[in-house]
Amino acid sequence: MTKLHSTIAQLGKFRALSLQSPPPSDRGRLSDMEDFGSNPGALRARYYIPTDLGASDQDRHAPLVVVLHGCTQNADAYDHGSGWSQLADELGFALLFPEQRRANNPNRCFNWFAPGDSARDAGEPLSIRQMIAAMLAAHPIDEARIYVTGLSAGGAMTSIMLATYPELFAGGAIIAGLPYGAAASVPEAFARMRGEGYPDDKSLGALIRSASDHAGPWPTISVWQGDADQTVHASNADRIIAQWQAVHGSDASDVETRIVDGSRQRLWRDPDGRIAVEAYEVIGMGHGTPLAVSGPGACGVASPYMLDAGISSTRHIAAFWRLAEEGAAMPVEVEAGLDIAPTARGPDPIPFPLRNDANQFRQASGRVNVGAIIEQALRRAGIMR
Repeated sequence: MTKLHSTIAQLGKFRALSLQSPPPSDRGRLSDMEDFGSNPGALRARYYIPTDLGASDQDRHAPLVVVLHGCTQNADAYDHGSGWSQLADELGFALLFPEQRRANNPNRCFNWFAPGDSARDAGEPLSIRQMIAAMLAAHPIDEARIYVTGLSAGGAMTSIMLATYPELFAGGAIIAGLPYGAAASVPEAFARMRGEGYPDDKSLGALIRSASDHAGPWPTISVWQGDADQTVHASNADRIIAQWQAVHGSDASDVETRIVDGSRQRLWRDPDGRIAVEAYEVIGMGHGTPLAVSGPGACGVASPYMLDAGISSTRHIAAFWRLAEEGAAMPVEVEAGLDIAPTARGPDPIPFPLRNDANQFRQASGRVNVGAIIEQALRRAGIMR
């Protein structure tokens, strides 16, 4: 019953968050996109174009970054917290913010665990693909420089977009997310969030190769994870890394380690020597997007799940994708071979919301009907009607 208790606790956490007031927004930085296609996932499309984008031949073909918010968030709030539009003004690139609707998911989570929303040319992935096509038609965007990033459920949907449309993206950044093909139901989703039930790494890589007819080249991958995350277990970052190492043919044992703004960065190269996968372990950070909200290079605003960790994931991801001009990347402090002990993980701070008495769920045999408990919890959390 321990695993069940953990699942119910997570559901209670999301339910409590869904009842809070909407997070603060940027109030006007993003615009609405209308009529971008059949929109089978019924998503809302927001975007941002810097005022002078395409004003000169030099930035005629600008990069496009697709940004996917997390549960309980919206596009405006995630942009306000992460600082992506601030950076777009500085560096000159376009932004697309697909947004989940409450009608699709009461907690505003992208439905990464639903089979109809995790396959190529179907559901939410197809809606996002249609939004990208509309951006390409309307704005001076370089088709070879399209990137995608997301937090939590948005990170899991980022994994889906990279796997199902690998020919479309030059790179992706997954923040506190999960690997592609992690789950096909809500109970499986919560198990994977705890880091449980995964196949071996080779099988994870095969999931990506079977998601489309693409045979390479593959997007470069940036993975970000707080080592004290109580919502998405830190081992999920290892599964994402292993999944893409298998695809890129990287040697997992051949790793370069650095310390960047107090966080551990690891790099793996493909057989041609190109950096294929990077990963940041943010020491002591919980569940959220890491920010640096003060000092040189400050970017973003701290808020729930937008965490001042002394490192700007937004700026470092942009540098990894070479969105910044040469030399604009943040300084890197290198310490080779450093071994950092993991931060101790405390108990889940969210109180367990289920009554201690399970008699109401007992069957005639006297055994507890686990399915009935989960079903009731899903209804309470607003995930199931």
